[in-house]
Amino acid sequence: MEKSKNFIETNTLLQPQRRRPAVWKWVAAAALLVSIPVFRARLPLPSRCSHHDNNPTRLTYPGERIAWERCGNLGGRPLECSNIDVPMDQFNADNSGDKTFNIPLIRLRGANATQNLFLNPGGPGASGIEFVYRKGEQLSKIVGENFHLLSFDPRGINSSQPLAQCYPDAETRRERSRVRNTKILEDSIEAYTWSHNFVRACADTMGEHALYLNTPQTAADMNSILDAVGQDNMVYWGFSYGSILGQTYATMFPERSERVIIDGVANQFDWYEGLLDTEMFFDTEKVLEGFLDECIKAGEVCALSSLAASKDSLKARLSSLAQDLKDAPLSVYINNTVYGIVDYETIWYNAIFPALYKPANWYSLAERLAQVLKGNATEALLSYGLSEPWGIAGEATEFITLNDGASGASYWPQDRDSILDLLVPYTNQSIFAPTEYGGYYNKQQWQIPRTHKYVPRVGVKTLHPVLILSTTYDPVCPLQSARSANAAFKDSKIVEVKGYGHCSVSIPSTCLAKHVRAFLINGTLPDSYAECEVDGKYFIKPDEGGKVKAQKHFDDLEDQKIHKAQIELAQIWDW
Repeated sequence: MEKSKNFIETNTLLQPQRRRPAVWKWVAAAALLVSIPVFRARLPLPSRCSHHDNNPTRLTYPGERIAWERCGNLGGRPLECSNIDVPMDQFNADNSGDKTFNIPLIRLRGANATQNLFLNPGGPGASGIEFVYRKGEQLSKIVGENFHLLSFDPRGINSSQPLAQCYPDAETRRERSRVRNTKILEDSIEAYTWSHNFVRACADTMGEHALYLNTPQTAADMNSILDAVGQDNMVYWGFSYGSILGQTYATMFPERSERVIIDGVANQFDWYEGLLDTEMFFDTEKVLEGFLDECIKAGEVCALSSLAASKDSLKARLSSLAQDLKDAPLSVYINNTVYGIVDYETIWYNAIFPALYKPANWYSLAERLAQVLKGNATEALLSYGLSEPWGIAGEATEFITLNDGASGASYWPQDRDSILDLLVPYTNQSIFAPTEYGGYYNKQQWQIPRTHKYVPRVGVKTLHPVLILSTTYDPVCPLQSARSANAAFKDSKIVEVKGYGHCSVSIPSTCLAKHVRAFLINGTLPDSYAECEVDGKYFIKPDEGGKVKAQKHFDDLEDQKIHKAQIELAQIWDW
């Protein structure tokens, strides 16, 4: 069947090119995944080994059913680690038998804490252990001392066992995971054929545990953790995919949902019931427009501003660059071990798209794009062309996403022409939609049956209303998805940070932080829809050490501490 007549090029930047395996959407806080005790990390992390300090190696607390070990310090506050075993199937003991998942836990203690604030960084596939190690100090300053920060590696993720994998070893993954899947028509045959083998490898590698890698099971695991730490009700803050986990938990266990915050909200109705994610790219181009607009406003602080007189002319320059890179990628040679090409994919999918999540990267992105426009692509290759931009490892993302949703032959036509009929218009909705293209072939061919019975619904009354956080323009979790959650949970309220970026923590706003604190401590919600301003500029030149100074002065010392923590968090948050 001829498809080319239906592939409408609505923008000169739209035509996708070849890239590495598809990047999945719900990647929040997904820096290099880590494992305990060995962390594959870029920055030094506190030691897990208790013999590195003089404190007891085994810690127990009244009312808790588990013991902890000291595993470091953050900002002078103790970190402690533990783990629990949960049934393979939380909802049917006969299915589980003696099979389990082991769930590692980490906790940063608060000075005045009586409750645990559960954190999920997103993904699915991001490590809660890594999350607390890297971002716990800043989050604790934002939240305050009234809560311990508790996170975990969900079943199948990072140091949880068994690990969700589609390959028996790293070498097989390197050899078998290569596929061209972003040229919508030209790559279709390869992507379609490759997916048949990939989904079989996933099922064969994981065996029976594969059936129970899904979000409803993880939601039930959170109750097991609650019971282990002797806490009656859930206090939770989930980011990006963590909003799916939070909505799932609040719907399944409304009677225990005492303080639930969902941040950077995904549409759970699309997630569980839709073939295609119809909302993901709703505001993505608006964030790109914001990058260009803020660059022109920033003047000489944005390196691109000297190359164009207006936002529209700057957009035209990037459009022309995109076409040039399609026609003639740039060759970069540094030495006999470091060289490569900078092509359309490098700039559009590895550089620009990830930077839309994190405005703190806009300054460096503009510098490197300006160099490319001037004919020097060396920094672009080093920054964007030699590795995947997202850093997610393993296949937990695929297992959880595809086990949650409408996947496989029960929902999808199985021939290639039929899926192209769906994907061609889908990929025309956004310049960035081709980043999702290859994943939909896996969803079409997925062989693991859906075992959960979760169905999203509206009008859910939780123990205390849900707090919903969003930026005005989120590149992958648009504000309209937050409004969908608002309709699903009775008396819930939205706080909108009037700016760009993925999740509220991508930009500093003390107004937002005060809403979070008031909600967590007192259950206080805005009287109606609330809006918060951004505290600072988008284009900020870092100092020689790469740090960014405070962007606003506050007379109140606690507000100033929160602001500084938000600035730091926006800088170190990895998507």
